[in-house]
Amino acid sequence: MRLLASREHSRFELRNKLLRRGYSTDEVEQALDSLVADGLQSDERYAEQYVELRRAKGYGPLRVRAELRERGVADGLIDLIVDEHDPVWYETLRRVHDKKYGAVAPASMKERAARSRFLGYRGFSGGQVRRLLGEED
Repeated sequence: MRLLASREHSRFELRNKLLRRGYSTDEVEQALDSLVADGLQSDERYAEQYVELRRAKGYGPLRVRAELRERGVADGLIDLIVDEHDPVWYETLRRVHDKKYGAVAPASMKERAARSRFLGYRGFSGGQVRRLLGEED
């Protein structure tokens, strides 16, 4: 319970933390099943909060998807929660770009490539980046 009091955790994260603390696999699974049944642990709620947190920090849908997978969230649930075509991702992309580079178009192909690499690292798709940089020309 103390682990869930500070923030949401995925079932996978909770399982790993409890196993590292020396609890048996059976005890951990029973405890997790009980938490889910009581509505105290939800991978869906965790994923929704995680997406909002990472989006607010300027990360794109591809990176958020990968991070959720690393945290044990099921692909089907990720697909429901992370919609790459949601306009809010484009707004996030524009905000991240403008914060780093300003609202000016890249002056050269080299600068465009550098911006593309940076935004790709942040988790935005090539199509999203091309759309942004293409609109600014």
